[in-house]
Formats: sequence, C-alpha cells, structure tokens
Amino acid sequence: MVKYQDEALDRTFAALSDPTRRALLARLGEQRSLSVSELAAPFPVSLPAIMKHLDVLTDAGLIVREKTGRTVVCRLTARPMEQAMNWLNRYAQFWSDNLDRLAAFVEEETWPPPPSTPLNARQQIDQASRSRAGSARGRKKSSPPGRKPSS
Repeated sequence: MVKYQDEALDRTFAALSDPTRRALLARLGEQRSLSVSELAAPFPVSLPAIMKHLDVLTDAGLIVREKTGRTVVCRLTARPMEQAMNWLNRYAQFWSDNLDRLAAFVEEETWPPPPSTPLNARQQIDQASRSRAGSARGRKKSSPPGRKPSS
C-alpha cells in the first residue's frame, strides 16, 4: 500500500477547510496586502479569533505577515496553493479520463436493440415482466373500521 505523506499539503488543506480562513484568503486575493485590522473588519468574530486564523494560514505558508512599527500587514503567498492545485489536478485528470471512457462505452451501447435484432431469452423475460407490471389488479377494498353489522 502506498502511503502519501506530505505535511505541507496536509497543512494547506487543513487551513483551507475553514470558511473564515478561506474568506480571509479571498480578501487578500483582492488586494495586494492588508493590515490585520483591515483584514478583520468585516468579520463578526473577535480580533484574537482572527489572529488564530492568521496563525494557521501562516503555518501553512499561505500568507506572510510583516510588521512595520505597530502595524502588521498580511500578504498572500502562492506556493502552497500551487502544490495543492497540482495534487488536485492529478485526480481531476484521473476522473476526466475515466468519465471519458464511460461516455465512450455508453455511446457504443445501443439499447434497446434495433428491431431487426432478435431478442435473447433474458430480454424476452424482461420485456414480458414489464408488460405485466402495468396490468396488476387493484387491491380489494376493506370494510370500514369498527364492528361489523350483524346479519
């Protein structure tokens, strides 16, 4: 059994698993750099909570923080995302190839068979059972609940 272990990739996907962290990355994707307070402004969580999210993003290598005086500025870094995309693209290619083969197989099959082709025994049974299914008898109606009237 092949074990694929890449801690950087694990940290990237773990960081991306949280919607707040994805939103923080999206904001950084729209602007070159933002201070922590600017980045945190639209979120309904405390600044310490945002700082914890930024720690996870920094540990994953998805952002870089630079401190100038009292201001901490965050920037997006592309390398971990590139590794994650490369990993995902391998599986996208795998599924694309398999789905293409499935589509080709389905297009080759012709069902039901053309009228000139005689039905084999199994197809005849299937066809007969389908035609009988529509002619099932209705259920017998039961009497209303309660005592039956004496006769």
